[in-house]
Amino acid sequence: MKNYFLIILFSLLIGSLNAQIEIPNQDENVEQDDLSLLASYLQGSFSSEEQSQKDTTYFNIVLHMKRMWHDRTDGIWIYAEQASVSSADKPYKQRIYRLTQLPDGSFESAVFTFPDPLKYAGDWKSEKPLENLNPSNLTQRKGCSVFMRKNDDGSFTGSTKGKNCESDLRSAKYATSEVIIKKDAMISWDRGFNEKDEQVWGTAKGGYIFKKLNN
Repeated sequence: MKNYFLIILFSLLIGSLNAQIEIPNQDENVEQDDLSLLASYLQGSFSSEEQSQKDTTYFNIVLHMKRMWHDRTDGIWIYAEQASVSSADKPYKQRIYRLTQLPDGSFESAVFTFPDPLKYAGDWKSEKPLENLNPSNLTQRKGCSVFMRKNDDGSFTGSTKGKNCESDLRSAKYATSEVIIKKDAMISWDRGFNEKDEQVWGTAKGGYIFKKLNN
């Protein structure tokens, strides 16, 4: 009889201890995949105001990026528009980017343009931006994809390849883009070069530093 009561007491003690142990949610241990991580870094509103205050050769620019076409399975699609703060409602650059991960583990950000872009100015505020835009109306800027890799510190860096991105802006022959993407900031350096490899547009000192304003 004594042993019987000891067994019951031991069982109650074990049950009490188990009730006090917090079993972690398995989802908390699942790491976000790198493609989704990169997309999360890119989404949000960014500003170069701080840089423009320190160096007047840089303009105060606002950049908005918002995910679109959530149902597509051929990559993560992001709408981006860029404007001077003085005319924020009239962006001078509107693009669509498709993020994919390549077999070697690197990432490609393919660049697309679309007809009548100002029609969609401010659509980054929408829950589903450019929802009515037909994908068949996109024009890919071939050779202008930015290829990136993830660094040990969690940031992503990359650039276009060679002279493959054609450009005719200000007598340029080709353009290059270099990026550094972090959780709370992005550095983007776009430049144009003529047939003699002389820079004809873009900043000479370095890229624009965009600080993230929100998520």
